[in-house]
Amino acid sequence: MGEWVRELIEQSGYLGVAFLMLAETVFPPIPSEVIMSLAGLQAAKGSLSLVGVILCGTAGAMLGNVFWYLLARALGLQRFKPLIDRFGRWLTMDWAEVERGEKWFRTHGAAFVFFGRLMPTIRSLVSIPAGLLRMSLSRFLFWSTLGTLGWTTLLATAGYVLGQRYTMVDEYIGPASTAIIILLVLWYFWRVLTWRPSR
Repeated sequence: MGEWVRELIEQSGYLGVAFLMLAETVFPPIPSEVIMSLAGLQAAKGSLSLVGVILCGTAGAMLGNVFWYLLARALGLQRFKPLIDRFGRWLTMDWAEVERGEKWFRTHGAAFVFFGRLMPTIRSLVSIPAGLLRMSLSRFLFWSTLGTLGWTTLLATAGYVLGQRYTMVDEYIGPASTAIIILLVLWYFWRVLTWRPSR
């Protein structure tokens, strides 16, 4: 798969980087750490510029982020109320918790979006709560772009510096992504076992 990504970037340049990051965000077939580290490698070879790679990767990812945000916002949280009322235990929440979450998000939503974009696995999910909880589009765009820019800069720069050893990026970030998934699964089961409806 890495070879296919490399070929697409070599043939399509900046457009290929943007397309791959858009595809990764909408339907993650290829990890962003592979895409951006390979793009950074191409910049190190001189066929692309590092700044151009970072900007195009960020732009592609943000198109995908906005897609999920607008979709979640169009759906709206109220549509899920019957499901939450009926399957609260398995969703590990009731409507009172959702309302508390809305209040928390109004205060801390910017930090959630920014730091969420810098975390493997979680970064792909950030747009959905932001859209469902109706975070303003301007705030979402600002903090999401800032976080996404930080992530793409980190990966592309790592690929640029490491050169042919770019696979080290995935070797480090891959286990971190797996660890986050395991922690989320454990947290979910703990919530199911200990969950009680709000009084």
